[in-house]
Amino acid sequence: MCAAKSKQRALTAKGMISRGQKISRGLVAGSELKCADNTGARVLRLIQAMGYKGRLRRYPSATVGDKVTVSVRQGSPDMRKKIFQAIIIRQRKTYRRVDGVWIQFEDNAAVIITPEGEMKGSEIRGPVAREAAERWPRIASASSIIV
Repeated sequence: MCAAKSKQRALTAKGMISRGQKISRGLVAGSELKCADNTGARVLRLIQAMGYKGRLRRYPSATVGDKVTVSVRQGSPDMRKKIFQAIIIRQRKTYRRVDGVWIQFEDNAAVIITPEGEMKGSEIRGPVAREAAERWPRIASASSIIV
């Protein structure tokens, strides 16, 4: 029990707040995401959802606010074919909030982060889901629109 609390405390110290509600997982491994920051990457491919514990032959899946591993498919030459960690900020799959509202965005998007949890870029283009903003305060401070 102590190990779980210390792990939670460590993650909170890095700028992440623990999970709240259950959200429909709309992105599986292999999904393509739009890069919503100004790092130079344009298209990302989801490789792995961090902390995903699955079942045999089930694809790892992720949702808004999850930390994932991505590879850069399109972008500047120094970013292409490299692997980074990212946070999903929008998903096309509809999901239900606790207050009963159903949310759906027009694209799947993520922002690239460093291994320490800091944003690699300095700005975020487009809206950010409230679930991602609540879980990652550094993303919330960089975003202009929170939906």
